[in-house]
Amino acid sequence: MSVEETVQRMAETARKASGEMALLDAQKKNEVLHRMADMLLEKSAHVKEANRKDLDEGRQKGLSDAMIDRLAVDDPVLESMASGLRDVAALRDPVGEVTGMWLRPNGLQVGRTRIPLGVIAMIYEARPNATVDAAGLCLKAGNAVILRGGSEAFHSNASLAGIIQEALRESGISEAAVQVVPLRERSAVNALLTQEGLIDLVIPRGGEGLIRFVAENSKIPVLKHYKGVCHVYVDKDADPDMAEEIAYNAKVQRPGVCNAMETLLVHRDVAESFLPRVGRRMMDGDVALRGCPETCRILPDADPAGEEDWPKEYLDLILAVKVVSTMEEAMEHIAQYGSFHTEAIVTSNYERARHFLRRVDASVVLVNASTRFNDGGQLGLGAEIGISTSKLHAYGPMGLEELTTTKFIVFGDGQIRT
Repeated sequence: MSVEETVQRMAETARKASGEMALLDAQKKNEVLHRMADMLLEKSAHVKEANRKDLDEGRQKGLSDAMIDRLAVDDPVLESMASGLRDVAALRDPVGEVTGMWLRPNGLQVGRTRIPLGVIAMIYEARPNATVDAAGLCLKAGNAVILRGGSEAFHSNASLAGIIQEALRESGISEAAVQVVPLRERSAVNALLTQEGLIDLVIPRGGEGLIRFVAENSKIPVLKHYKGVCHVYVDKDADPDMAEEIAYNAKVQRPGVCNAMETLLVHRDVAESFLPRVGRRMMDGDVALRGCPETCRILPDADPAGEEDWPKEYLDLILAVKVVSTMEEAMEHIAQYGSFHTEAIVTSNYERARHFLRRVDASVVLVNASTRFNDGGQLGLGAEIGISTSKLHAYGPMGLEELTTTKFIVFGDGQIRT
């Protein structure tokens, strides 16, 4: 079959499987999730061998260290995947929940109940763990899913898909409920984006170029997750020890992910005392600093920042630093250069913290905490399928509820409209 025929066939079988998935009860779904988790660990050697092929190919192609980090699957990553599936199994099943009910004057009882979205297509780069996270979440939410990972993780994703489908088969559930596109051709993405009527939602997860391509070419609704240009603003009333720890964690703990800090904003009143200590800490962590003129005056080892640095998602050990005169200036900078992903303030001033929460537009806004907490697991959602930086129909980490919608239900006793 051609690429287009292969993808259409996958979409048709996924549509059929979605009807089966929507009717599964919570106990059955949880049994399958636990079986998937067990099999991931039982077959870990097979997954790691497939992953080694991807890592070898990636290094030969010159992938960055950050990309290799995203791509790697070792025992801790596999254990995290399995744990994520078990966490999802432990979550309340949203399907069938009645979210509200009210009585109309004519006696009709009107309400809403939560239902699966149907068929979801996810297009993503590297991160083989996304294959497992998406499969688990979509299954628990009663959806079928078609996964198209990047060519750099081709072998890893194929191995994981085989395990997931074996668990489905052993549980008496259609393997078409979770499918990985078995093609490297880029045209497979284009073919997926034309399956309107069969696929209900497309979720791209990866670099900004991929997401813009999907958004511009899809005939299906797209839930966007653009770049993560995340800021930490250190207020004049910040505890310096807390601010240093938060800034270091936000940048260094894992620099190649979308919720890592890319720009540090520091109030002028504390810049002279705070920047030298945080600058030393960052440089000890091999972070290259790019600063505004005031930052470079205080930190002579920092390189001057250009206009291109402020909207930059480095995904690396590089940090832009700017001194601001007021919190208003910090918020204006975030409004101009931020990406609606994650923003944080460090302050002991309650009123300014509340004002920052109200004013700053991002999917997650934090007070006195690292940007690295914008994550479904960290926020109590279980594994996430992605972080939406658009507001329809979800904003922020997408857990189970965000993979469902609601329909109206109406109970009557013979009413007719006059």
